Amino acid sequence: MDAMRLIGVTRHALAQAGTVHDIVAEAWQIQALAEAIGGHFVVSGPVAARAEARGLCEAGSRARGVLFRPALHYPARRGGGLRAAELSEVRDPRGVLLALGDLLAEAGFALVGVASNTDEEALYWQCVEAIDAADEARDRVHGMLRHLTVLEWGGAA
Repeated sequence: MDAMRLIGVTRHALAQAGTVHDIVAEAWQIQALAEAIGGHFVVSGPVAARAEARGLCEAGSRARGVLFRPALHYPARRGGGLRAAELSEVRDPRGVLLALGDLLAEAGFALVGVASNTDEEALYWQCVEAIDAADEARDRVHGMLRHLTVLEWGGAA
C-alpha cells in the first residue's frame, strides 16, 4: 500500500481513538509507520538523506519499545495487525514526509493528553518517552526534507 494511503488510514484511526488504550495503540502504529517509512528511505531514498532515515527508524523503534505493544496487551481492541507492514511504495517522497511529520505531531499531542490525564505513573512515563521519540522522529523527517530540497535545487546535500 502506498505510504500516503497508510498515513491517511492511520490518521483516521487516531482521530477515532476513544480510549487511552486506543490512543496508545495508535501512537504505537504511528511509530511503526515512521520506522517503516524511514526504512524505505534507507534502502531506496537519496544517499544524502539516508543517515536521517536511519535516525527515523531508530526513533520509531525506540518509541514502540517504550509503549505497550497493543497486540499483546489489548488484543480485543486491535486485530494485532501492523499497518506499517503493508507499506509497499512511496510515490511522493516530499508529500509523505510532510504528512508523516504532521501525523507524528498529532500522535505527540494525543500522548500529551493521555499523560496529562492519567494517574498511572508507568503510563505517564511511557507517554513522556514516546513524546520525546516522536519529537526526535519529526526532527529526522525535517532533516530528510531539507536534503530533498537541496537535491531538488541541484545542490549537494
